[in-house]
Amino acid sequence: MQAILPLAGKGTRLRPHTHTTPKPLLRVGNRTVLDRVLDLLESAGVDEIIGIMGHLSGRIEEHLAAEHPELGFRPVMQTQQLGTADAIRLAEPHVEGPVLIVFVDTLFQADMDLIQRRPDVDGIVWAKEVEDYQRFGVIVHDDDGFMQEIIEKPSEPVSRLANIGLYYIRNVDLLFEGIEHVMRQSPKLGEYFLTDAFQYMIDNGGKLLTAEVAEWWDCGKPETLIDTNHRVLRAEATPPPAAFPGVSFVDPVRIGEGVTLEEATIGPNVSIADGSTVRRSRIRDSIVGVGSEISDCELRQSLIGDHAFASGVRGTVSLGDHSEVRGEST
Repeated sequence: MQAILPLAGKGTRLRPHTHTTPKPLLRVGNRTVLDRVLDLLESAGVDEIIGIMGHLSGRIEEHLAAEHPELGFRPVMQTQQLGTADAIRLAEPHVEGPVLIVFVDTLFQADMDLIQRRPDVDGIVWAKEVEDYQRFGVIVHDDDGFMQEIIEKPSEPVSRLANIGLYYIRNVDLLFEGIEHVMRQSPKLGEYFLTDAFQYMIDNGGKLLTAEVAEWWDCGKPETLIDTNHRVLRAEATPPPAAFPGVSFVDPVRIGEGVTLEEATIGPNVSIADGSTVRRSRIRDSIVGVGSEISDCELRQSLIGDHAFASGVRGTVSLGDHSEVRGEST
């Protein structure tokens, strides 16, 4: 089975980190978001990815070749970002049958076996019930669970089922017919939306089943990336880190290989990637990248990129790859 992954976004809300690292390659629990999504897709039978590529596409291709060499990969360049419908339209020449569509800025736990159990439907749209429904496109469905419409950012609670960007489309001909229809219309807010193509499918007899995911974790902003790191660390049963003299841990934490820790308190909710060093510091609710060095700091709610340096800092920082910040030493 194939999966279409739109990977061209610049990840502006996660700058400065996305200046040098594509958003799907940011880490939670010391693994990239992309790797975690591909785990689920491969378990569902996906053996080929159609990647809609753009920003820092070479980094993603290198990562896939190194970490997922057995997975087929077809890159498709998106030179102009015109919206989600346009992104999926570019994949049409390469789609050979029923396809998954996955937007890789969230993590989810979904019953992918539903694909096999419901051969009667034209597609499946996964969703998650949320309290802050005003922030999302929400799905309205009938008593049998079939989608009727998606309403963007409703002011009234017509539904609390948020559209999460995970879809299975069996009737791909009707999907691309819908996308062609959308692309002939005037753009909305300067974009062409894939959800409008789903509405076309419904209006023309398509049956799109709504299914709720067990979990849905956002990775699209600094605060939600840190929160998702927390949730992943809590959800994954991992052995405690090795003992470091003079170092205390407050679970949950994840410590990579070759990490040096001295006179530090780590946690709760901290992941430190391979080869980093932390000395005389207190870190909580933070993500630290590969090969970074932190000394004499007290950090919370912080994102530290790869090969970065922080010294004498108190509070919250967002430090990109190969960056440096110095405050007052203790």
